[in-house]
Amino acid sequence: MTSSSETHRSGFACFVGRPNAGKSTLTNSLVGTKVAITSSKPQTTRHTIRGIVHRPDAQLIIVDTPGLHRPRTLLGERLNDLVHTTWSEVDVIGFCVPADQKIGPGDRHIAQELAKVARRTPVIGIVTKTDLVAKKRVAEQLVAMQELMDFTEIVPVSAVDRFQVDLLSDLLVRQVPEGPQLYPEGEITDQPEESLVAELVREAALEGVRDELPHSLAVTIDEMAPRQGYDNLVDIYVSLHVERSSQKAIVIGRNGERLKEVGERSRRQIQALLGSKIYLDLQVKIAKEWQRDPKQLRKLGF
Repeated sequence: MTSSSETHRSGFACFVGRPNAGKSTLTNSLVGTKVAITSSKPQTTRHTIRGIVHRPDAQLIIVDTPGLHRPRTLLGERLNDLVHTTWSEVDVIGFCVPADQKIGPGDRHIAQELAKVARRTPVIGIVTKTDLVAKKRVAEQLVAMQELMDFTEIVPVSAVDRFQVDLLSDLLVRQVPEGPQLYPEGEITDQPEESLVAELVREAALEGVRDELPHSLAVTIDEMAPRQGYDNLVDIYVSLHVERSSQKAIVIGRNGERLKEVGERSRRQIQALLGSKIYLDLQVKIAKEWQRDPKQLRKLGF
């Protein structure tokens, strides 16, 4: 009998669920560091971010997709297409439903869509955010999940206090094929540094603003390069794109206070990510109706 240390598994997993179901936080918890931006605002994940879980017996590449929703704009349609494409390419899917919210039409819509792929791709039901509710509520949610669809496994977890995160890792690994490492040891994401920097700025800009902003904010890196003559300083020039002048005012804040806060908050995170000092220049620009305009969507990387 071969010992588990001799068989190595590697493959792809993705989390799906309504916006704000805890998918990004769970990705970060499994990977052990921050690769996906988290925000209390729904629809904050826009790109397929891969987090890489390294274990002695396995390598699990987690694809973090945007939340599936009924689209109202061209951006919304593109995000949904991204979700469906991802589902067809992974070895196992985790369907996240938060413990503190009743199962609703959005969850049922996703379950119907997942039922179409469940014949060839195993789907694990994940009750997230168990730290927010009593055990009785978790038990009720597990029963409700069983009625939602036929899962390969159902597991309650909390990314915040790491309750059963390791168990979830085991369950996901069990569903991926045997194979060698796909990424070098120590690599935690295949996102280029510029994408991660842009995401960190966008997360900082979304912190504590009104609900109308999340969909309307895109961030692009205009320039990022080490400063000549300095061995530990990177210059980063960033544009924050909004759709209306009223939104521009929200991002900048009174006397530029909010934008200053955004700069300070993201600077700390970016310096930790790059391991060097940075000079960060933030500009807020108006790109009218960019979510509905194919040309602007392309320009902003969607």
